[in-house]
Amino acid sequence: MSTINRRDFGIAVAAAMLLPASAARAADMEVHIDNFVFQPAQLDVKVGTTVTWTNRDDIPHTVVCAGKFRSKPMDTDGSFSFTFTEAGEYKYFCSLHPHMTGMIMVE
Repeated sequence: MSTINRRDFGIAVAAAMLLPASAARAADMEVHIDNFVFQPAQLDVKVGTTVTWTNRDDIPHTVVCAGKFRSKPMDTDGSFSFTFTEAGEYKYFCSLHPHMTGMIMVE
């Protein structure tokens, strides 16, 4: 094997090793808060997914999942992110407006 072929082979091996790692990474997801509603109200995601909630309403909102996470009040265009590292059912709500609820299903 010539030096050029070994170098090209090394690059190809390195690229092949990186592909499975990037393909296995969970996609990030978004939930919008608008008109006193979490949209979508339910998300199904994989372990490792980061969900970002963004307040599109003109009044503050929070995102609370008892014992798991709690955002500070978010003004318009404020956001909060959480990465789900364990499978399960995560019911959440707005502590300022408890009728606002949502769920993240993590598998």
